[in-house]
Amino acid sequence: MHTIDMINLLNPHFWSYFVYGAFVVALAFYVRATIGFGSGLISVSLLSLTFPIKEVVPVVLILDLAGSILLGAYDFSHIRFKELTWLFPGSIIGLIIGTFILAKTDAQNITRFLGVFIISYVIYAVSFKPEKLPIIRKFWAFPLGMLAGIIGSLYGGGGPPLVAYLQLRRIEKRAFRATFQVIALLDNILRVFTYLSVGLLNLKLFEIGLSLIPFASLGLFGGNKLHMKISNETFMRLTLLFLFLIGVKYLIQ
Repeated sequence: MHTIDMINLLNPHFWSYFVYGAFVVALAFYVRATIGFGSGLISVSLLSLTFPIKEVVPVVLILDLAGSILLGAYDFSHIRFKELTWLFPGSIIGLIIGTFILAKTDAQNITRFLGVFIISYVIYAVSFKPEKLPIIRKFWAFPLGMLAGIIGSLYGGGGPPLVAYLQLRRIEKRAFRATFQVIALLDNILRVFTYLSVGLLNLKLFEIGLSLIPFASLGLFGGNKLHMKISNETFMRLTLLFLFLIGVKYLIQ
């Protein structure tokens, strides 16, 4: 497995690594613009096949921060700010817990519970028609926000618990995407400071993240076009399909 720090223009394998990374990032952010989340989970899963996860996660953090800003600004008028009241405090606590777990342990071994949680939710959700899913109370925002913060710190994306919450609050697709970006942006900003405090983020990794932002933007542009074309029902089914694939991935990892 290659260390990101060692990749530079003098390395004969530089361009193969860079093209692979650029492709993964563009694909991940295409999905992010289409369904509102998933860029971190895709990026970390595929990039960690080649690079150490403790270096991949901070790089993906920089990309997710940029993606949240771009999508959040584009969808600003659709943000449901009232949904953030309990989500944000829970996610703060979760990301602090997850950051220290990532710094002290091998995060790749802490996945089975997450896989069971995701698949259980998907099975539950697909047993109803989208319009007949129950509506949960805002109280659930705190524990699901905390779980999202932990997952975000460990794996570069806390999407599954947030998706469950926003779906069960019966939020339409663009408001779903817009609100998710605000949560992601606030979490990403806090993660930058916590990663810096424990030495997980440095100048080299920051520069690599910046170099990949154009490819993330390309993916966002393409994914946004698809997002605008699909119906709310198709949107929900796509999010559930993606969640199921994530759950399977965590179970067999």
